[in-house]
Amino acid sequence: MEYRNLGKSGLKVPVLSFGAGTFGGSGPLFGAWGNTDIDEARRLVDICLEAGVNFFDTADVYSNGASEEVLGAAIKALSAGR
Repeated sequence: MEYRNLGKSGLKVPVLSFGAGTFGGSGPLFGAWGNTDIDEARRLVDICLEAGVNFFDTADVYSNGASEEVLGAAIKALSAGR
């Protein structure tokens, strides 16, 4: 994976990331984007990691925090070997 500097912060970030806005999608905005459940999220995260993508974009405002919960559960399941 190629990395680049984030401005002058000294932080290096990968050039590719994966947006998790559809994870746990609900409500008029995020529900229209999609409603990725834990099993599907686990599959997507696994594909990303196999391809070298290790930067996941999520925020507590995505479906009122459901995106972070689904992403966390997917990563936990992968780390447990499920």
